[in-house]
Amino acid sequence: MEEILEILEKNSKYSEEEIAVMTGKTAQEVREAIRKYEKDNVIVGYTALINWDQTSKDSVIALIEVKVTPQRGEGFDKVAERIYRFPEVKSCYLMSGGFDLTVIVEGKTIKEVALFVSEKLATQEGVLSTATHFILKKYKDKGVIFEEKIRDDREAIFI
Repeated sequence: MEEILEILEKNSKYSEEEIAVMTGKTAQEVREAIRKYEKDNVIVGYTALINWDQTSKDSVIALIEVKVTPQRGEGFDKVAERIYRFPEVKSCYLMSGGFDLTVIVEGKTIKEVALFVSEKLATQEGVLSTATHFILKKYKDKGVIFEEKIRDDREAIFI
């Protein structure tokens, strides 16, 4: 049944009937599986992937590396929870390597994101340091290429 999840992850607009055809299951089996996944918190939401560069909306997205001191008995979870509760935070991940958390933040301007980092994020108890990287252009997100170049593979003929 994980096949249903893989299909929905690629395109959540498929109908239960379409998924049934793709998986060889009945629409009822697909419907029941999806309801169970939602109930068990396996499917936690449905979203659309938007190429905001093609709209008039002004926004800035930043990836922030955060080093933290884990709290006794709580590890990184308590610090992460305080951080991901901010509405500016779109994603928050525990990482391996040179820093502890990756925080994805969205704001209207670079200044707005910078103020969030300096006034709200860096001042959190347990946060040791931050490094902010602004996303300049998205080429691919969640498996989707944003601006696929149309290649002309025709052979040139010179007369």
